[in-house]
Amino acid sequence: MFTVTDIDDVAARLSKHGAQLVGEMVQYENFYRLCYMRGTEGILIGLAEQPGDITFD
Repeated sequence: MFTVTDIDDVAARLSKHGAQLVGEMVQYENFYRLCYMRGTEGILIGLAEQPGDITFD
């Protein structure tokens, strides 16, 4: 799983190189947007975007 700042941008750039979204992009409560992508070699990666206004104390 990789944390990214703009999941839509990263997914679009990976798609240009042949990666495919597995399932759909989902919202996990109010904490993360998540998705899985499969690369051209079959490697599966996870992407997670945490909104900037969330703080954990």
